[in-house]
Amino acid sequence: MSAASAAGDITQLLRQWSDGRDEAFRELLSITYGRLRLMAGASMRRERPDHTLQPTALVAELYLRLAGAKLADWKDREHFYSFCARVMRWILTDHARARSREKRRAELVLPLTPDIRWLGEREEDVFDLDRALSRLEEIDSRKARIVELRVYLGCTAEETAGILNLSKSTVDRDMRLACAWLCRELRPEK
Repeated sequence: MSAASAAGDITQLLRQWSDGRDEAFRELLSITYGRLRLMAGASMRRERPDHTLQPTALVAELYLRLAGAKLADWKDREHFYSFCARVMRWILTDHARARSREKRRAELVLPLTPDIRWLGEREEDVFDLDRALSRLEEIDSRKARIVELRVYLGCTAEETAGILNLSKSTVDRDMRLACAWLCRELRPEK
């Protein structure tokens, strides 16, 4: 199946699911599982080595939340994958919150960019990043979606460009600007 055909199938299934056809959701899961599982694996590699959540469990939790999303108005594949990135972000943030309640010191590793090497040094970094991304979304939602796809789903610049229907150079430029903004936002004292 070509990429364009898969994108069209996903969009069609999303619309059918929005119209209340439950079989469309099951078909959507079978078409997107492989890609979401790979993205979850890439996202989990950015977490601490002893993380108790596995990529398969992350995708399963994502599917549970999708199933509970009760007839969302899905626009297209971009909307779906952006939503999945955001939900994975929430799942990982919720998981980190639960773990931080259990332990005093979490060893989070979120290598966002070489320009922000310190991200992940403190337990609070994952929460600070979540809050900063929420603020960035208010200012520039496209840059926030790019960061979510790159950091939480582990998409390459090319994959991100494909999902968002942008050029790779636009993704690269927006990622650099988002990282600079995040650096200023997360470490204003430096």
